[in-house]
Amino acid sequence: MNLAERMQRIGVESAFEVLVRARALEAQGRSVIHLEIGEPDFPTPRHIVEAAKQALDEGWTHYGPTQGFPELREAVAAHVSATRGISVGPERVCIVPGGKPIIFFPMLALLEAGDEVVYPNPGFPIYESMIRFLGAKPVPIPLVEEHGFSFNLDVLRDALTDRTRMLVLNSPQNPTGGLIPPEDIRAIAEMVRDRDLMVLSDEIYSRICYDGSPLSIASLPGMLEKTIILDGFSKTYAMTGWRMGYGVMPEWLVDAVNKLMVNSNSCTASFTQRAGIAALTGPQDEVERMVAEFRRRRDAFCDGLNTVPGFRCARPGGAFYAFANVEGAGRSSRELADWLLQEAGVACLNGGAFGAYGEGYIRFSYANSYENLMEAVARMRRALA
Repeated sequence: MNLAERMQRIGVESAFEVLVRARALEAQGRSVIHLEIGEPDFPTPRHIVEAAKQALDEGWTHYGPTQGFPELREAVAAHVSATRGISVGPERVCIVPGGKPIIFFPMLALLEAGDEVVYPNPGFPIYESMIRFLGAKPVPIPLVEEHGFSFNLDVLRDALTDRTRMLVLNSPQNPTGGLIPPEDIRAIAEMVRDRDLMVLSDEIYSRICYDGSPLSIASLPGMLEKTIILDGFSKTYAMTGWRMGYGVMPEWLVDAVNKLMVNSNSCTASFTQRAGIAALTGPQDEVERMVAEFRRRRDAFCDGLNTVPGFRCARPGGAFYAFANVEGAGRSSRELADWLLQEAGVACLNGGAFGAYGEGYIRFSYANSYENLMEAVARMRRALA
């Protein structure tokens, strides 16, 4: 029996592949500093953990509603309304196991073979993976260093056609940490407001922003009914292993996402949803401390990368990634990432794994301790001296 042809079109996340290789080196007794995985190294805040324990003790261990418990959807709606300056109710909210279903399910519900999807490149690799898997046409827009790793609006405008059915935005962005300036978000809204397309706005890093809050395109006139907001708990509350995300979208799309959800996952775990309520409605001081520490690490690590021979790295505006230009190092970014793992014991990601326009860059996650980040810089400086 052969695999279906569509399985040839689905991709993977290289971060998990590099993690496996790094663990194999550690099993041989090698020291490896992990800067490959995009995962906060902080513990989940204690009040969230306690809420989950209480939920287990109270018996929240059975099936829940496919769309999510009303109490959590109400908390999400209130949070999104307050942080984006819009008015949404719980009927627009879908609770799902992680953020990726809010990429996969809406694309599956909306795209036909041959439809075009405009998306950032370099970008989160699952965007392109899902576009190709569904038989749609990926239309990458380069994020260039000279534009602060944001869109060139003229290039974006030229990429939009009558076949464009979706535009993917991600700000703050993975892998670059770049932000789309508010004035550019407004210009993008003007470009797409009257087009027959949906915007998938990936805002999973919206709380990890170092200079103000990013502008959500959903908050602009006429855009709420054209936007799918993707957000979740993994990055903001250090809950990657809890597998809980959410989408906020027009009600007509909620029905389709619920159908796909019931056919694949039935529901999101009940006790984790109780923890999600505690996350959104409880104290936010640990989130603020985490972001402040990320800022400290960003400043020191990016400054350190600029002392490594052949490296150049600007300070990102959000998320917890440094996207270093390594064109001066004399190797392809893939060769250099492999070499740094083997020779320096620093696990990092080839920028080309995030798309063709990521070639010449390496992504480092600074979601590791300050001490390990400084040691990683020292190791790379010695190895490349």
